[in-house]
Parts: sequence; structure tokens; C-alpha cells
Amino acid sequence: MICPICYFEDTKVIDSRVASDGLSIRRRRECEKCGFRFSTFEEMEILDLTVVKRDGQKEAYSRDKLVSGLKKALEKRPIDDDGFKKLVHNIERDIQQLKKSEVTSSEIGEIVMKHLKETDVVAYIRFASVYESFEDAKDFKETLNKILEDKKKSKK
Repeated sequence: MICPICYFEDTKVIDSRVASDGLSIRRRRECEKCGFRFSTFEEMEILDLTVVKRDGQKEAYSRDKLVSGLKKALEKRPIDDDGFKKLVHNIERDIQQLKKSEVTSSEIGEIVMKHLKETDVVAYIRFASVYESFEDAKDFKETLNKILEDKKKSKK
């Protein structure tokens, strides 16, 4: 790790601990040249995953795209930073559990919708309306009715 102050290439780890979200590691480091102390965070990253889009085009998996879509769906919804990080982590964990080097955007969309449905129904409906290209209010009504039916079944 390069020192952010003097750009010396050797720093030593003074302390490591699990971050407050429970999904990453916080490391306290010290530059061996100037003595500056700083923190770094390590978290899981999906590597070498190709996403096959609906039109057949392929592109590298992008966490930024996932985060952007989730932020839009969860805008003004009651979820804190730790909850959001856990949501992203759980979605990426499920993608990795597919154990495939190529995953369709539909598979990712289904995983996202499953987790959003468990996290926040309003965010789920927002995401579903874009993902499933709702045409009119009838599509919203059908989705809401399905959610209400599922809730009734789960209470029994």
C-alpha cells in the first residue's frame, strides 16, 4: 500500500479488525518512511464475471451499476449505510453462488428483486417497474396484488 502523503511504497499494518458492517476489514497502517497513519478497507469483489445482456451483448460485471440501481430503488426509503452494504453483499454472494463465469442480466435482476422484496416492498416495486418494463397502472396493480397474496400465504 502506497503512503498517501509521501508516496513511499512500504507501509505496515498496525491493526486489523472487522468493520462495523461486518462485511469488510478495516486495517490501520503506518508509512515506514514518514510515519503517517491511515486506514484502509478491504471487501469482497466479484472478479472475472461476464454479464450477458438481453440483446446478447456481453460486458464485465460492474458493482457500480448494481449500487446505482439499488440507490435509485431505495431513494428516500428507510435503509441505513450498513443495511445497504449488507444488501449489496448478499446480492453479490448469491451471484457468486451461481458458480458461473457468465451470468445473464435476467439472473442478476431476479436476484436483486428477491432481495429487494425482502428488504423494502416499495423499492422492490420501483425496481420491478423498470426491470420488467411496466406499461401502465395495471402492471403495478398486478404486482401489488401478488405481493399482498404472498403476505397472506406467509401469515397462514
